[in-house]
Amino acid sequence: MAKKLYVGNLSYDTNENGLKDFFGKAGSVESAIIITDKISGRSKGFGFVEMGSDDEAQKAVDTLNGGELDGRNISVAEARPMTDRPARPAGGFGGGRGGFGGRGGGGGFDRDRDRNNSRW
Repeated sequence: MAKKLYVGNLSYDTNENGLKDFFGKAGSVESAIIITDKISGRSKGFGFVEMGSDDEAQKAVDTLNGGELDGRNISVAEARPMTDRPARPAGGFGGGRGGFGGRGGGGGFDRDRDRNNSRW
């Protein structure tokens, strides 16, 4: 049975082939994936490696955790299962209209009013 490992602190220069080769020292690698940003396509600095067996996965954790890959000391641990996360609130910055500093309403500053207001 294959075991999935979390790999953190990856260099932005590390690619999936390099990751697979590095983990090949510990045994057979079923898959290696680096997580990338959806918009920029740039690495987020972590990924997952699936080893061929539980023993190989444990060997990888024991021998490769703290090891150097592309100039970075990586962290290797058993991956935790994904959990459902609560939905993010809509509206973005400040929770929507009126969320910026509690000023309410229109969403902008009135330069003349703010200049004459002694509280600012």
